[in-house]
Amino acid sequence: MLLERRPRPEHVPLAPAQERIWDDSHRGRSMDWNMVRAYRIRGLAIDAAALVAAVGDVVVRHLPLRTLHPLTERGPAQVVVDTLPEVPVTATTEAELPARLAAFACHDFDLATETPIRAEVHLLGEQDAVLALVVHHIALDGASIQPLLRDLVTAYLARAAGQAPAWTPLPVDYPDYTLWKHESLGDLADPWSRAGQQLRYWSNALAGRPSRLPMPYDRPRPVDRDIRGDSVAVAFDAETHRLLLDRAQRVRGSLFMLLQTAFALALGEFTGCADVTVATAVAGRDQRALTDLVGNFSDDVLMRVRLDRALDVDDLIDQVRRVSLAGFAHPDTPNPRLLRCLPQDAEHPLFQATLILQRGAAETGHEPDGLSITEVPIGVRFAKHDFEFGLAERYDAAGAPAGIDGGLLYPVVLFDRETVAGFVDRFAEFVRQLADGCPRPLPAPLGETAARRR
Repeated sequence: MLLERRPRPEHVPLAPAQERIWDDSHRGRSMDWNMVRAYRIRGLAIDAAALVAAVGDVVVRHLPLRTLHPLTERGPAQVVVDTLPEVPVTATTEAELPARLAAFACHDFDLATETPIRAEVHLLGEQDAVLALVVHHIALDGASIQPLLRDLVTAYLARAAGQAPAWTPLPVDYPDYTLWKHESLGDLADPWSRAGQQLRYWSNALAGRPSRLPMPYDRPRPVDRDIRGDSVAVAFDAETHRLLLDRAQRVRGSLFMLLQTAFALALGEFTGCADVTVATAVAGRDQRALTDLVGNFSDDVLMRVRLDRALDVDDLIDQVRRVSLAGFAHPDTPNPRLLRCLPQDAEHPLFQATLILQRGAAETGHEPDGLSITEVPIGVRFAKHDFEFGLAERYDAAGAPAGIDGGLLYPVVLFDRETVAGFVDRFAEFVRQLADGCPRPLPAPLGETAARRR
């Protein structure tokens, strides 16, 4: 079944990767899914009109940025419109910038009536500007940032030269992908379809698990939802990175699997629970035609790790390897559909903690046509889960491991920073122990359960 351009039916449904996001947004949690970026542009005289035009060019090129997602008689739909975002240009001082960016980030999109992108330009000087973007996750994933930024730069340079951007035509658009995806998965109600088989796998894999991890919160969860977040940083040097890669190769696994093992161990200790379910994300771009598209192709994959069934750390690594491979082979079951098939309170989340590992780009020092483009911290963090670990593995220009860094995002309404910092320290200690390469017993009290099984 080829992924190619195809006729558009009257009703284009959501892609599977969009369903949980739409469901959350429909329940009043739209702002949870805002993806916020701000880029500082320096080095040449800023052409504000060209920058505004470039935003419009990119919105025209990538259909998800000008798509509404209303609820219809046939369910949520994708409706592409011709609306372009208004992009205000404001003279801003360095002192005013942080507050303006923070306020800009907190927009609550109405997906039924608003296109899922906002943009504004802050002029700080003749050769200094900040372009701020807020894009709803239903239209953008992490792998979309690079093509989005690349196309923005291409369009800006063209518009500043008085020309329209000369795009390489995209092989398909997001609605083509959506229709192809549904056709390849088949009917969820058909037990022999790919969709039905994947749903059956997850229903079996998650049966009997605790509906909630007993997180030791510092404060009870408030009645009114509060997603203000903060982050605790973590970093591992190039030598630890290299040692982890070496051990991953020896166990026929990956760096992600070792980090996931450390995460499961730390969560088991932190919660006192030996049956830990967490989530990660899959890119969902296994077709070359999707490489340069802006859209949301990523989805959650759950990982249930049974610490009580591992005899030692080596055995646990092997379990995580098997769980990871099985999960990645069943990536297309939307969470709202899965929740309806599990015997648990629908108000309980499928997971409370995530760990996502991405590969950072090598630092090459290249700056397009003399422009310096750097990301500016927004100062606002949205923590929609209890723990959200975001890590990046970095390599130098020669391809050698250069270290791993990132941070753990958490809701400040539930945890004190000291509590989370203690968890991060324990996670880092497990990572270093795994890098040492020596088999070790499970830490108490988790090891006590394994010892009883011998």
